[in-house]
Order: sequence, then structure tokens, then C-alpha cells
Amino acid sequence: MGATRVAVIGAAGRMGATVCAAVEAADDLELVGRFDVGDDLGDLAGADVVVEFSVPDASPGNVAHCVAAGVDVVVGTTGWSEDRLDTLRAQVEAAPGVGVLVAPNFAVGAVLMMEFARRAAPFFESVEIVELHHPDKVDAPSGTGARTAELVGEARDAAGVGPVPDATTHDPDGARGARVHGIPVHSVRLRGLVAHQEVLLGGPGEMLTLRHDSFDRASFMTGVLAAVRQVPQHPGLTVGLEHYLGLDG
Repeated sequence: MGATRVAVIGAAGRMGATVCAAVEAADDLELVGRFDVGDDLGDLAGADVVVEFSVPDASPGNVAHCVAAGVDVVVGTTGWSEDRLDTLRAQVEAAPGVGVLVAPNFAVGAVLMMEFARRAAPFFESVEIVELHHPDKVDAPSGTGARTAELVGEARDAAGVGPVPDATTHDPDGARGARVHGIPVHSVRLRGLVAHQEVLLGGPGEMLTLRHDSFDRASFMTGVLAAVRQVPQHPGLTVGLEHYLGLDG
């Protein structure tokens, strides 16, 4: 078996450039294409797998092009709403054998943090999420923050846990953050940060804090490369890297 041929969409961006370097350093992968804004994707340089790190407005079109070409895709761009995922799911179903992974975060530690939060959520009355990123990030809350809130909210619903307590009735400036599946999510944008998140779980007389910090984009590469290697074995649409790491049981 030869090396897996990989193309990167969004190759000029911070994450895309890091992905290109990681692919080039891997003995079993070959970087065959770099694409960015305004480039004709064409035949995707003959890639077996495409890694897509662009921007939320461009990502659905880029991924649809790959699926239509019969090429597996690993998607790291955030902003994938349920409506967008439903549209993508239909596109993938019309392309049998094509695998697409949409992952809010590729850092293994962040994936574990989300899994720990999901498991812990039913045991605590209160849960809030604080996600912290660099100020060049264009979306809020982050994909990781939103995904964590969804997982936590679903776990609480399944366990029959009621809404998080909050007596706030006056918040004209939105100080209490966004509500995602009933969970408050607070976004911080600060120069010097990369990607960080805390999940705060509170009960009578105690608090559990789960925190993950990515200090360098290299932290995402273990997950990205694992996804590139595994996506051909996972036809259809998969949301979340945890499904590739055996954490979905």
C-alpha cells in the first residue's frame, strides 16, 4: 500500500499550515494539494482524503465538492449547525462509501474533557462552560463549547435532571452568556490565548472543574492525523472525534 494522498483546504491559515507540516512529516501520508480562498478545487489534486480548515461560510461548499468527487473529508471548520449537518448528511448518503468526519476539536485532551463532562453532568445541579480563544476567532461560542454544551444537555435530559438553577431576571447586556441546550456558555477572546475551555459543575458544598488548554496548534495534530488515517474506514457522516477513539460507548 502506498502513502495516503492528502489535500488541505484552508492551507494558508494557521491551522491549515500546521496540518500541511504534520502531513509532510508523516511517513504514511503524502501532501498532494494546498488550496485556499479563490482556488479552483477541481479534482482536489487526486487526493484520497481532504482536510478542511476554512471558515464557516465557505466550509459547506468545500465539503460538498469533496463528497461529490467521492473523496473522504476531515472537517475542522466550526459553525456546523444542525441544519447544515442535515444537508451534509443527505449529500453523504447520496455518495455511498464516502466518509466525512466533522470534529469541533482534534486535541485528544479536549475530546476527553468533553467525555468527562458528559459523564459528570447528571450528578451536578449546576453546569456552566467558559471557552477562551484568541481574538482572531470569528465565531462564538466555539465549536468545542457548543458541542460540550450539547453533550452535557443531552446527558442531563437522559438522566431526568432539571434545568440549571438561575434566578437571573434582568440581564440586558447578556452577561449570563449564551444558552446552548440549556447550558450557559461564556466566550472570552483575548490576545495571547490559543484554545482553552473550562467546564464548571456545581452541587451543594462542592465544585468540579474540568479544564483543557491548547498552548500550540501542534496539540491538534495527533487527532487530525488519526482522523485522516481512519476516515476511509468510517463511511457516512460522523460528528465528533470521540467516535474514532472508542469513547462513544
